[in-house]
Amino acid sequence: MKEVVVSMENVSYAYEQKIVLDSVNFEIPKGAFMGLVGPNGGGKTTLIKLILGQLKPNEGSIKLLNEPIEKFKDRNKIGFVSQKANSFNKGFPATVFEVVSTGLTAKIGYFKFFNKKHKEKILHAIEQVGMLEYAYENIGNLSGGQQQRVFIARALVNDPRLLILDEPTVGVDVENVKRFYELLKQLHENNNITLLLVTHDTGTMTEHATDIVCLNKTLHFHGRPADFSSLNEEDFSRFYGHPVNIVVHNH
Repeated sequence: MKEVVVSMENVSYAYEQKIVLDSVNFEIPKGAFMGLVGPNGGGKTTLIKLILGQLKPNEGSIKLLNEPIEKFKDRNKIGFVSQKANSFNKGFPATVFEVVSTGLTAKIGYFKFFNKKHKEKILHAIEQVGMLEYAYENIGNLSGGQQQRVFIARALVNDPRLLILDEPTVGVDVENVKRFYELLKQLHENNNITLLLVTHDTGTMTEHATDIVCLNKTLHFHGRPADFSSLNEEDFSRFYGHPVNIVVHNH
């Protein structure tokens, strides 16, 4: 039996009377690098909140690591990097090491000292994202792209089985976007980690992902990047609810 990290069956959700997700069915298999695309207001953020347990579906069921979400306790196995990480307060007085260390507080508790093993784990996570030389640098001195790497390290420090990234390249310059995708490719290939990346950059996503999901209240597409790229403008317009021009970036 294949191992599935996330499974959704007939999941629906509404804010008051407005239906945001309608009978969504899909799986994220172990080892996938899944790109989640779709228009603004199409339900992507709601779907992420459901996976993270921040919302409960009105209908349907969700499983994490083959366990019903209501019984799932090991939340450290689901890492999350918010889009808001890019708007981090540059005046915040904390080093890269200190920021990444906060990823362990849920596991070891607040106001407890880190032992040698914890410190090695923190430094290893920082090294994984190529930021070891900045470990004791104030995070406010870093660029937006570098800060985003630090928040990925913060998520990685718990050895998650699934890493969710919500629009991680917003506000990051083109050159750092290229490096960022190279980092994700490296993490996916070397760390045995499943990735779910929410993005509007459909062109770049098809170059890196193993799977593409297009969501606009219902699931309009779930398949291989090559099949997604071969869709015509009429298909995309139907999925998105308005005319769409797909731009492919050759990094």
